[in-house]
Amino acid sequence: MRPGTAFAYPDKVGGFTRTLLRGRSARVVTMGMPSILYWLWFLGHGIAGMRRSILHFVGIRPMRETLFGMVAGASDSTRAKWIEQMRRLGERAR
Repeated sequence: MRPGTAFAYPDKVGGFTRTLLRGRSARVVTMGMPSILYWLWFLGHGIAGMRRSILHFVGIRPMRETLFGMVAGASDSTRAKWIEQMRRLGERAR
């Protein structure tokens, strides 16, 4: 998210920052805590903040989320299922 790659400073004083990643999309995927606890306790504020303060700022829209909780402790078979799910979502987005 560096200047010149994701956004450009205004050409003149008082101008607006230009987004350079317009037309791109994003998907937030992993999480260290149980995803249901994240939604119940934090009400999705972290993802909303990332969407608003980072991704939309540089022109990335839409931003979707797929939350996999407790990633570090997941079994290899569970991770393989998650990877396959992300592969299907990626193919569908093309």
